[in-house]
Amino acid sequence: MPELEPKTEGQPGLVPAALFGLCPRCGARTLFDGLASFAPRCRACGLDYSTFNVGDGPAAFLTLLIGALVTGLAIWLDQSLHPPFWVHIVLWVPITAGLVVWGLRAGKGALLAAEYQRKAVEAGASDVVDE
Repeated sequence: MPELEPKTEGQPGLVPAALFGLCPRCGARTLFDGLASFAPRCRACGLDYSTFNVGDGPAAFLTLLIGALVTGLAIWLDQSLHPPFWVHIVLWVPITAGLVVWGLRAGKGALLAAEYQRKAVEAGASDVVDE
């Protein structure tokens, strides 16, 4: 009798995998090799990360989200406290950089974990169902 429920013991959930860079198969902290680049494979279980297609979705989403957030906060700060321009540079450049790097790691990690959990594959000719 085929198993209806997929085996999920030892596999991290979507949020922990995204926030901590956990391998979606074994839960080891091996997902990233650099600031926001995937490792070629998991050093613990050997899962090949290059087979997943995360794409640029997280980058485009973060550009809009973080840009709007930082712009709104910078305008609010300028209108309420009227600081000199250098304060904006010293404050917003590192905050923006940190949010982008952290957001890319979390977004890319979430998409890779979601692809693994849902066994997502590229659409192709083999997916067409004859009627």
